[in-house]
Amino acid sequence: MSGILAGKRILITGVLMESSIAFHAAKLAQEQGAEIILTAFPRPTLTERIARKLPKLTKVIELDVTNDEHLGRLADIVREELGGLDGVVHSIGFAPQDALGGNFLNTPFESVATAMHVSAFSLKSLTMACLPLFPQEGASVVGLTFDAQFAWPQYDWMGPAKAALEATSRYVARDLGKQNVRCNLISAGPLGSMAAKSIPGFSDLADVWNHRSPLEWDMADPEPTGRGIVALLSDWFPKTTGEIIHVDGGVHMMGA
Repeated sequence: MSGILAGKRILITGVLMESSIAFHAAKLAQEQGAEIILTAFPRPTLTERIARKLPKLTKVIELDVTNDEHLGRLADIVREELGGLDGVVHSIGFAPQDALGGNFLNTPFESVATAMHVSAFSLKSLTMACLPLFPQEGASVVGLTFDAQFAWPQYDWMGPAKAALEATSRYVARDLGKQNVRCNLISAGPLGSMAAKSIPGFSDLADVWNHRSPLEWDMADPEPTGRGIVALLSDWFPKTTGEIIHVDGGVHMMGA
């Protein structure tokens, strides 16, 4: 099959709904010639049902990125299915409800720690779990962030968690560059995903795009973000690493 990912083997996390960014990344990756494998937690059966809507059948692995046992067995499972990996999509983020929705000053550390572990540290732990599967010529790791330069309404501790994710991506890029592993992030605008719906008052945050986006932004269209992910997974950015590519309609560069 032709396409910019022809012959590539890609692991994709975070396919929860047909409207999710990860689903569209998976769909586009297959259309561009990749073989993919999906991970899911805590309900693999949900992802298996959504995966049936992809162009080609794909395997779903249960993977809790905070569970060392799950991470430890990942390479063996993927090697048996695909033989190796050329790319990884990290589309994972979570914060307990008391870490969101205007509760920033009252959130207990336990909830902050959970947000940091799942949303930021997992980029490093997932990459290291997949490292034995990468070929000598290297691989591409792509994660998803939400611009951590600013204090967004209602986003609370997910903001510092995304800032930690962005810093983690740069350090992963630094330390794995000698093995030709690239690590980059896509900073997406707000989309009506399951993760977004879990944030109390998310509409207040998303309303910023109605007033500040130079390009029209459609919250129901994750495909532009999926295209950005696929582009970074391809060989078209062979010397780009530690970068954050904004797919947000241009809001990130607007002044007051």
